[in-house]
Amino acid sequence: MRIQKIEQDYPLDLLLLADPSERKITSYLAESQVFGLEEDDEWIGCYVLQKIAIDKMEIMNIAVSEKRQGEGLGKLLLAHAIRQAQAVGVLYLEVGTGNSSINQIVFYQKMGFRLVAIEPDFFTEHYEEPIIENGLLCRDMWRFSRKL
Repeated sequence: MRIQKIEQDYPLDLLLLADPSERKITSYLAESQVFGLEEDDEWIGCYVLQKIAIDKMEIMNIAVSEKRQGEGLGKLLLAHAIRQAQAVGVLYLEVGTGNSSINQIVFYQKMGFRLVAIEPDFFTEHYEEPIIENGLLCRDMWRFSRKL
C-alpha cells in the first residue's frame, strides 16, 4: 500500500464518493494536486489538495473506497495531506463538508480540525440535485481549519 501523486486518469469513482458533482470535481482538479492510495494496482483512496491563499491549502476532496472504509485509511490519507501542506510551508489546512456529513464532522475534529465557518445554503445553491445524507438534506458547508 502506498500513496502517490496522480497526474492523469484520476479515480473519478472515488472522487464522486465525496463530491457527487462531476462538474464541480472537474472545476477544481486543474488547480489541484491529486494523491491516491494504491494497493494491488487498485486505487482504494484519494484526496485533492489545492493552495487557496499564500498561507493556506484546502482539501477539496478526500475519499476511501466504500468496501475499505473503517480501516483507518482516511486517517492515513489525511495525515499525508497534512504533511504535504507542511512541506510547502503553509500555515493552515482547511476542509469543508456538509451539515449532514455526521461521520466526516467527527473525523475532522478527531484529526485536530476546528469548525471556523458555516456557509449557509452552499449545497442547495451550487449543486443541481439535492444531497440527502444520514436522513438529512445537505444544505450548509461546514468549514474546518487546522493550524500546521
